[in-house]
Amino acid sequence: MYSEIRKALKNKKRIVIKIGTSTITHKETGNIDLEKLEKFVRILTNLRNKGKQVIVVSSGAIGIGKRALGYTERPKEAAVRQACAAVGQGRLMMLYEKLFGEYSQLTAQILLTKESITNEECKKHAQMAFAQLLKMNVVPIVNENDAISVDEEAYGIFGDNDTISAHVAALVGADLLIMLSDIEGLYTDDPRKNPKARFVHTVNRFDEELVSMGKGAASEVGTGGMSTKIEAAKLATGAGADMVIANGNNIYVINDIIAGKKVGTLFLAKRSQYEGGNELAPEREQFRRKGKRMRKEEKRHELHEAVGM
Repeated sequence: MYSEIRKALKNKKRIVIKIGTSTITHKETGNIDLEKLEKFVRILTNLRNKGKQVIVVSSGAIGIGKRALGYTERPKEAAVRQACAAVGQGRLMMLYEKLFGEYSQLTAQILLTKESITNEECKKHAQMAFAQLLKMNVVPIVNENDAISVDEEAYGIFGDNDTISAHVAALVGADLLIMLSDIEGLYTDDPRKNPKARFVHTVNRFDEELVSMGKGAASEVGTGGMSTKIEAAKLATGAGADMVIANGNNIYVINDIIAGKKVGTLFLAKRSQYEGGNELAPEREQFRRKGKRMRKEEKRHELHEAVGM
């Protein structure tokens, strides 16, 4: 049953892909990884060639801007972060336009604030903009508008692009959200500290135990930890989209997800007809080996019965 659920991802038509700062920058320097970004663009263009609609939620503006302005660490002052975002966003879009342009693929920049999805009039206009761009075969590239001040008291702020990507998925009626980060997916505990931590392949139910699995950010260059990803998953799946968290270190994982391969953690949309529980990996390696032996024995037994008949 789980394999059939994964195979269904091949048929998704409107896909939001969130790519984190740690995925598109070099860990050693914080500079943009041009080779990986070029591969990312090529993969997305090929998805467009297959007839799929693609929306990108891209981190990296503040990181690019701080490097350009001579900062070695993420600024703490809000005004400095805003300046870094303003500088970095322009440079980031320039790269996307250049790379997509090599494949004659048009892009559009959309900068959102929390008001864009909480104010009904703003939300309506945002939906109209997305719908028209997708109709025109344009790839929207989305980020939070960090460079302007907002009325936090009235609307709040997104705070991270994990949350933005979930809101965008809900806003455009996406049927799949792929969240690329520097982690493999969801574990029952921090695998760096607990060797018995189990990987969660599929999530069909959100309960207290699942929510408690959320940990802090695993990387200093990003802002969204596992807890924010779980909250984002609640939002996206509640809006009818399946969501996959996967490690973007190998950017071709996007193709693996679309092909239905068992990579990352898949959160099933609430409207999913699957009624089973969450799928977890065995606790230890020895159990995985035991499971493989059991499956081989079952196949051997079935073969003997078939021969006997």
